[in-house]
Amino acid sequence: MKRSKVSKRYARALLSLGMEEGRYQEYGKELREFADFYESNRELNQAIANPAFTLEDRKAILKAVLAKSAASETIRNFLNLLLDKNRISAVGEISALYEQLTDEVSNIVRAEVVVPRPLAGEAEGRLGQALEQMTLKKVRMNVRQDKSIVGGIIVKIGDLVVDGSVIAQVQGIKESLKRGD
Repeated sequence: MKRSKVSKRYARALLSLGMEEGRYQEYGKELREFADFYESNRELNQAIANPAFTLEDRKAILKAVLAKSAASETIRNFLNLLLDKNRISAVGEISALYEQLTDEVSNIVRAEVVVPRPLAGEAEGRLGQALEQMTLKKVRMNVRQDKSIVGGIIVKIGDLVVDGSVIAQVQGIKESLKRGD
């Protein structure tokens, strides 16, 4: 829990700086790219986060990696700060929290949509519009298939879950019958 609070502080600080400079979306993209690379490259992860190596050696490795990237000076400085404060291993969590914060600033919500089979292009567009009208925000949908729901749809937006699946409807009928409604 403590790590999340610290990570959120770093994400907020970077967002604040990015908003001042008008580049917060660019910084988020650069941070995500580095976090994905860092988390997928075990050798880099071990070399940079391992306190058995001197801080100077770890900084040299980070500098060499960043030299081959298109990261801005601000992101380079931010990553060096994380390394200095021994928080580089939290870069993935910081990036995820940064994305959440930028969504809030940009009035965007993320919706997890579960369907039994692929939606037709038109249906997906209409669903997106309906969710935007419901939330009064721009909606980014992540649609995934799960054949176990048989039919219908499940939509998750933050803490709100709308379960219109056939399985949920059958469960509702069962409960009604048990209660004698």
